[in-house]
Amino acid sequence: MPAVLNPSPLFLPCAAGVEPLLVDEVRAILTAAGAPRAAESVRAGRGGVSLIGSPATAMRLNLESRLAQRVLWQVAEGGYRDERDLYELACSVSWSDWITPRQTLRVDTTAVRSPLQSLHFASLRIKDAVCDVMREDSGERPNVDPHRPDLSLVLHLHEDHATISVDLSGEALFKRGWREAKGEAPLKETLAAAMLAAAGWHGRPEDGALLDPCCGAGTIAIEAAQIACGIAPGLQRSFAFERLQPFRLEAPAWQAMKAEARARVHAPAVPVFAGDVSFRMTDFATRNAERAGVAHAIEFKTMDALQRPCPAERGVLVLNPPYGERIDAKGTGSAGQAARLVREDFEGGGTSQAFFSSLAAHWKRHYAGWTAWVLTPDAKLGQAMRLKESRRVPMWNGPIECRLLRFDLVAGSNRAGRPAEGAPVRDADQDS
Repeated sequence: MPAVLNPSPLFLPCAAGVEPLLVDEVRAILTAAGAPRAAESVRAGRGGVSLIGSPATAMRLNLESRLAQRVLWQVAEGGYRDERDLYELACSVSWSDWITPRQTLRVDTTAVRSPLQSLHFASLRIKDAVCDVMREDSGERPNVDPHRPDLSLVLHLHEDHATISVDLSGEALFKRGWREAKGEAPLKETLAAAMLAAAGWHGRPEDGALLDPCCGAGTIAIEAAQIACGIAPGLQRSFAFERLQPFRLEAPAWQAMKAEARARVHAPAVPVFAGDVSFRMTDFATRNAERAGVAHAIEFKTMDALQRPCPAERGVLVLNPPYGERIDAKGTGSAGQAARLVREDFEGGGTSQAFFSSLAAHWKRHYAGWTAWVLTPDAKLGQAMRLKESRRVPMWNGPIECRLLRFDLVAGSNRAGRPAEGAPVRDADQDS
């Protein structure tokens, strides 16, 4: 009989800078699910969010969270001085309650100021403990599978304290289940969702239309369309917890949870527009949207961002521009050379500075009253665009430190221009 799990500490890692957004998201998910006590326990920490949750809470967060990278279920914690202490800590867990000897495992280790010389050896000691406990229980031990294990464990080491957690997600949560092939340097779905959350865009009528004029593989537009249609991000994929012993008891609740999520899907309340200068990328993005179930909710158009007319009276531009330094971290390229381009070179051999200057001029002529959010590693992008950002949100695009810049667009020059009649007036310090 599978063991019954009591509420346990959960940790949801996320990209650096996203922690406050993830706190808001998790609290909203749990409050809507009728779990106010779990929502009250949510706390931001370094690199993620912690809370106390039940198996139902963990399943729902896997299904509903757009910003978390994984959902980790803590099974042991305590002080340590060396690898022997870690072995004893892992031996305190009844691993036979989690998997059978015919299933597989993997151990990953992360550390902050740990005195241990080898994290690989620390992982091996946890693996040894799991195998020894199960051999003592049943006379057999599980095998290791580094690629798709049934039981994926995460050992996290602080200076003198260790935690062991079960990864309930399996594959990282940015893998929504619809992407078959990656384009060139695709934006992760979790980062696209963080950009939308920072912009305060939730797919409601009052949020206005959304446009990504440099859509690439379509990730931002697809995330936005799924939000606008009420599609849970994990509805098209499976999770590691479905193969674990304790969650066999939760199978009926899990099926009901997914059925409830499917019943919430609806027609989009606001339009989503996207496009790219490359027909190849627009076609690729369209096929991605079809697999994600939102092709009907996005209007794709192959067009240069410098020429695209405004598609609605008001709305939000959200983009991760495909040109410039966002792909190569500073210092990785040759000195004095521009970072490599991602998809298409600038027409006529133009520079990224010329592109952004022209883009800003186009926005000021045709997008008065809109708000633009641009992800960039260039701290001086606003100067290049001759626009003054009203907000800067730190975000990391993989190893690259970026800023999500907000520009409130007005007609003409940024200093002298005035919003179009009827356009919303925004405070420069206003959070969205």
